[in-house]
Amino acid sequence: KYIIITLERRVIVMLCQFTFKNFKSYKNEVTLDLQATKAIGFNESLLQSANDKERFLPVSVIYGPNAGGKSNVLNAFGFVYSLVMNPISLFKTSNRKPMAKWSTFAFDDASRDSAAEFELFFRPNNEFEYKYFIKILENKIIEENLYRLKLKSGSRITDVFERNNNGIKLGACINKHSINTEVNDNMPFLSFLYINYKLEPINIVIDWFEHCYIRDYSDPDTEQHILVSDDAEFKENLIKLLNSVGINISNFEFVERSSKKETYDLVFDHTVNDRTFRLNIDLESAGTQKLFNILPFVLLVMSEGGILVIDELDAKLHPKLLKFLVMLFKNPEINTKNAQLIFTSHDVSTMKSSVFRTDEIWFACKLSDESSELYSLADIRDENNNHIQPSAAFDKQYLEGRYGADPYFQNMMEWK
Repeated sequence: KYIIITLERRVIVMLCQFTFKNFKSYKNEVTLDLQATKAIGFNESLLQSANDKERFLPVSVIYGPNAGGKSNVLNAFGFVYSLVMNPISLFKTSNRKPMAKWSTFAFDDASRDSAAEFELFFRPNNEFEYKYFIKILENKIIEENLYRLKLKSGSRITDVFERNNNGIKLGACINKHSINTEVNDNMPFLSFLYINYKLEPINIVIDWFEHCYIRDYSDPDTEQHILVSDDAEFKENLIKLLNSVGINISNFEFVERSSKKETYDLVFDHTVNDRTFRLNIDLESAGTQKLFNILPFVLLVMSEGGILVIDELDAKLHPKLLKFLVMLFKNPEINTKNAQLIFTSHDVSTMKSSVFRTDEIWFACKLSDESSELYSLADIRDENNNHIQPSAAFDKQYLEGRYGADPYFQNMMEWK
């Protein structure tokens, strides 16, 4: 059963930084930072803010061994997204969703009984940067804050609202409204405000959340949810994009099964020697199926702006296709809306300076206490205490264990 979703046209900007603590395998605070460093290479691909000189990364990839914590970084981001958006989804569609799955770090008594913390810095427009913080303990929100900074010289951070054990304090930008501050302790106040009031700062923030697209390809059901548009231009561009990577189709359509209403078969038209042949997507290769699932989201964020978060992007894809997708986001002539791609991968063949800057490459690994650590290649120093240079063989040094996130290569060589 394929779920057909129609699209709306909007423009948003970018994620700046994501920090979290005490979530799943992450005991200590870690930060995925999308602010560009002074790393060398691909300067033309960086996302430039309109009102200041800050530059941000269009792509971030996380490598590391199995069970190292790669997916949990994306899971943490997905948890905050679900925590905020699930109540809104219920309000809009009457579609009740369970609370997002989460757990604190399990291998430490103090952590197990402590709160998990999440913090986002993001720019939903060219006027403000927002900071959203939420702290949760035993499914109860014990702290939640929303601040914003006007993107011009000399501006100061102002609060939109602050929530703690003493109650909720409203900032000046929303305090003029008659707002109820009594809210259930498992409901984000951000979601509550959006559902019950028409407040411009809150609407802007939720609009940003609505344009975060999270795809988990470790879940087999993900490929059964396909994004399409009734826009003819969108469909034409999708077919052209598929053709450009060697998938020869002339058309596709969803055909409703006569035996089951609202259940669809997706069929592809292949034109060979002036004849058209129709194939159900189940008969296409696994790579074709995954590409058809991913590319509509790529087109969406490219045309409107947004953040595409994908776990195991490389699975079922040829390395050249993976590189093709990454380079779409790094091409300033294509990525004109500041779209961002964040993904996990095991494919070290693309771990090269011809594809990534050092600050775009991240590693997740386990420490001796079973907790995960997250760090960037831009943070690593060589034996001479110098930053890793673009001339280095990233993939070779990674496999040799020189970046710390040991992918087992050395251990396998020593097996008896």
